[in-house]
Parts: sequence; structure tokens; C-alpha cells
Amino acid sequence: MLDAKLAELLNNHVNQEFYSAYLYLSMSNYYNEEGLSGFGHWFSVQAQEELDHAILFSQYLHNNGAHVALKTIEAPNANFTGFQEPLQESLKHERLVTGLIHNIYATANQVKDFRTMQFLNWFVKEQGEEEKTAEDLLKKFELFGQDGKGLYMLDSELSERVYTQTTEDI
Repeated sequence: MLDAKLAELLNNHVNQEFYSAYLYLSMSNYYNEEGLSGFGHWFSVQAQEELDHAILFSQYLHNNGAHVALKTIEAPNANFTGFQEPLQESLKHERLVTGLIHNIYATANQVKDFRTMQFLNWFVKEQGEEEKTAEDLLKKFELFGQDGKGLYMLDSELSERVYTQTTEDI
């Protein structure tokens, strides 16, 4: 049986992952509407990955006898003023999610829930990769995004991202 505080944090994180998917879908929509379908595709794949994460957290709660309580998901602010803004927001958001996962991990450590810590190990590593990817994408945009040809090439590169479903064998 999960510690009550830990179960609450994990439940909140299910909803956070759904919000992340919603946020990235709004970014995908923005880029698609602006004619940057490669950027749109990249963020669509990102949204799919976040949905996978929400499902994995839900399954973990179920597997440990905890109730999953879905809550209202707030609509993200999708009023972007330029192509760089969603990239900046993405990095900011990934850093927020990293902090949330670290908090859950610290709570699991505090209550000596080693199984939850083991489950979270993959997400700790994943968040490091997510932040690095967001940083790299922002840097590439800063280097090439102001030039039409560079923006076209970056958009083309991003259109090649392939979705790979995250499995429960994490």
C-alpha cells in the first residue's frame, strides 16, 4: 500500500502529464497554423509521449492499490507571439516537470518506498533527456531560426521525428 502523501503526489502527476500533453498539442497546433509542419509534428510526438507517461503513472497507482483521481486539466496559454516562444516555454515546462518528479522521488525516499523510487528512476533519467532536448532545440532555433533557409532546414529536420511508445517495462 502506498503512503497517502506519496499516492497524492503520484495522482497529481498523472494530471500534470496530461496537462503536458495538452500544452504540447497547443504548441503543435500553433506551428501547424503558422506553416511550420515539422515543428508541429515534433510537438505532436511530444504530446503523445506525455500521454504515455500519464498512463504509466496511472498503471503504477493501480498496481499498488491506489485510486486514480483524474482532475480538470487547465487549458494552456496558446497565444504565442513568435516561433521562439513555444520553444522557450517547452524548456521552462520541462524544468518544472523535473522539479515535480524530484519532489515525488524525495517523498518516496523519505517514507522508504524503494519500489516507487525504482519506478521513478526512469523518469528522472527521462527528464534529463527532455531538458537537454528542449535546450538543444532552442539553441538550434537561436542559431538558424532567424534565417529563412535555416528555419526551413530545421523544420525539415523536426518533421523526421518518430514516435516510439513508452512501455510499462521502464
